[in-house]
Amino acid sequence: MAYRFLGNSGFKVSEITYGNWLTHGSQVENDVATKCVHAALDAGITTFDTADVYANGAAESVLGEALKGVRRESLEIFTKVYFPVGPKGPNDTGLSRKHIFEGIDASLRRLGTDYVDLYQAHRYDVETPLEETIAAFGDIVRQGKALYIGVSEWDADQLRRGQSLARENGFSIVSNQPQYSALWRVIEKDVVPTSKKLGISQIVWSPIAQGVLTGKYLPGQPLPEGSRATDDKGGDKMISRYLEDKTLTRVQKLAPIAADLGITMAQLAVAWVLANDNVAAALVGASRPEQIAENVKASEVVLDAEVLGKIDDALAGSIVTDPKLTRSPDARL
Repeated sequence: MAYRFLGNSGFKVSEITYGNWLTHGSQVENDVATKCVHAALDAGITTFDTADVYANGAAESVLGEALKGVRRESLEIFTKVYFPVGPKGPNDTGLSRKHIFEGIDASLRRLGTDYVDLYQAHRYDVETPLEETIAAFGDIVRQGKALYIGVSEWDADQLRRGQSLARENGFSIVSNQPQYSALWRVIEKDVVPTSKKLGISQIVWSPIAQGVLTGKYLPGQPLPEGSRATDDKGGDKMISRYLEDKTLTRVQKLAPIAADLGITMAQLAVAWVLANDNVAAALVGASRPEQIAENVKASEVVLDAEVLGKIDDALAGSIVTDPKLTRSPDARL
């Protein structure tokens, strides 16, 4: 397993990071989730990403239980705050000082740890003054409850303003967690160049486009039974944008490219995001332990310019690049 620095910090993370969105506490049983975590550890993954909103806290609890007995100092544990949790009262959401302070304490209890390595703003909060949010994160760091601060799906302007305030408060934002794949490239025009200037890395989610880039969804064919596209707990909604026949037909053109390299299409997809030097880690999930070992092999793959060009040509017409699609929810009230 290769490691990369997170932003301009001295903090290293495994470039393949295990994420438990849509799996732990909801899509798969707890014993299977635990096996997936152990498979990740066996494969050399030491970095784990979750959030308080995943299965309304259950994902954090399952991850905490699965990691019991593992040396804490040998792990990098990430979680997030923003979306509604608990009974979803008026202060159970957002990035207010109240919600951030209550959120970190609840996450630490569920994870069974005294601190998280990275605490992330899961989205930008248009209802809370950014000064309040950043000051609260600074206090969380000074209290030792989080070692580093990151964000998720912030646009370039939000990153600039957030980093400026963070530095005034004595810390830095080290990471952003956007969606990024060979099909979804909305961060490339604005977010990535801005992040490089600010010393911020990307921890990207959905590098295989919800499973579409594995090639298992075929144009004109029924959806595979038990796949994410048939999951009515949330997975089907996220993957629907990729299921048009024209996109699935283009994805199949990646098969010979992967075959020529002696790798799977999933490994090709993960290696593609890791080819971006602003990406510190690719988040991968799993509903079966054997999926982990396959995805981890992407850490060994280096794609040259010729291969990257072939991928662009194969997917041309289905690649989404509009930077305006990097956005957070509108005002809730």
